[in-house]
Amino acid sequence: MEKQNERYARHFSLSGFGKSGQEKLLKAKVLVIGAGGLGCPVLQYLAAAGIGTIGIADHDHISLSNLQRQTLYTTSEIGRLKSVTAAAKLTALNPELTITACTEEITASNIWDLVSGYDLVVDATDNFATRYLISDTCCLLQKPLVFGAVSQYEGQAAVFGLNDQGQYISYRDLFPEPPRPGEVQDCNVAGVLGVLPGIIGMMQANEAIKYIAGIGNVLTGQLLTFNMLTYETVIVELSKRKDLENLIPKDRKELEKTDYHWLCGLSHPEIQALPAEDFLSKIKAGEITAIDVREEGELPAAGFPHLHIPLSRLEESLTEIPETEIAFFCQGGTRSLKAAEIFIRNRKTPYEPSHLEGGILAITQQQNEKRD
Repeated sequence: MEKQNERYARHFSLSGFGKSGQEKLLKAKVLVIGAGGLGCPVLQYLAAAGIGTIGIADHDHISLSNLQRQTLYTTSEIGRLKSVTAAAKLTALNPELTITACTEEITASNIWDLVSGYDLVVDATDNFATRYLISDTCCLLQKPLVFGAVSQYEGQAAVFGLNDQGQYISYRDLFPEPPRPGEVQDCNVAGVLGVLPGIIGMMQANEAIKYIAGIGNVLTGQLLTFNMLTYETVIVELSKRKDLENLIPKDRKELEKTDYHWLCGLSHPEIQALPAEDFLSKIKAGEITAIDVREEGELPAAGFPHLHIPLSRLEESLTEIPETEIAFFCQGGTRSLKAAEIFIRNRKTPYEPSHLEGGILAITQQQNEKRD
């Protein structure tokens, strides 16, 4: 620790923190799930502060549209794995730490072993299925979880964990069950001002540091909502809802059997989810008619033959869809699934519709991987 004094000098001289606070950070093990808009500032500040062991879990690749808010990456790094790239940059920032990258997609089958090795988890993800999976796992393992979310001009931060009564307040005490597909737009659809994830991500890093060092008032069992246009900040107390306990898996075995994508309406037994490569090969072979259900002007543009029928007017335009094999697509895969459900419900046809898994962004990612 003596040779590290200069690096953490401002912490050592900080009243109420000092060397004892820094020792706690250096001994801590923190897992950050998601290395995107929220994850970038979280990771940068945790590494700079001296969190001794940092795990980075993200299977995604850097794309051009990320760079408006994901400040760890550069244009020359498009196509590279976020977790690996972030780990290299954090090591350069603070080589005294242990930093590992997990490049596998987080699933119910691998999350238990991953989370078990850390003291605290930071949820920097951007989809409901993964949020519920992370929260349920942390609840079962009794691990503190720092949550963050952003959309357009507003962000949220909270800390889930044991309250003063020894009850674990989880994400389900805030949102008992997932919203229906399309009810809540993600950033791919609604957009987000680039600096907002930076603000909320720094709040998450702050809460993690406070929790580990044992300083200040941690947002345990509280939800902070921040509006960046007005600077209005609201903190709401969360309480344990006993009636929701049956929604959380009882143990590891039950967790691993839970289909979180189905739970969040991201899969349907009658609708085939086509990976990007299969989707493009079927279009090239003329086996399917692709239908874009995005609204006018959404980017990136589809570089293949397709029809364009926005989801907002799909029901009134069902007769425009040809009597062939069809595959819906959108930006991230949520609206296309909804479109296929509407089609099944309202249109009699011998053909079962499919949809592009991961949306047009999955195709962009695949193209970046091939260039890498």
